[in-house]
Amino acid sequence: MAADTLPTEQPTLRVVPLPADTNAAGDIFGGWIMSQVDIAGSIVASRRAGGRIVTVAVNSFFFKKPVFVSDVASFYAKVTGVGTTSLTVDVRVFAERGWHSENPGEVVMVTEATLTYVALDANRRKRPVPPE
Repeated sequence: MAADTLPTEQPTLRVVPLPADTNAAGDIFGGWIMSQVDIAGSIVASRRAGGRIVTVAVNSFFFKKPVFVSDVASFYAKVTGVGTTSLTVDVRVFAERGWHSENPGEVVMVTEATLTYVALDANRRKRPVPPE
């Protein structure tokens, strides 16, 4: 099976997980990955919404392969839908395998997720997402 390649666009977020981010089995904890996915998704959602947003749903989340300490995790997020007050964001996560790996430098897609955010005003009430 051939390795994946990183997308050509710049990642929204790039992070190296640390030993404190592992689960009992020594892999990177799924909750850590979910948190980073939400951060990456919120970056593009808040830019598109022109201000404050809040996560209202995790529509789908698929863990395809594990992430390990010393991997470089790259998060690619894009807005795929805009409603009156909401935005849908897809996030793809790739890991560049680190020094510990049998194949250092190998790139694999590890996670795919879709989240929904809602734009908020200064009083924390829903507000319309501005047109592009």
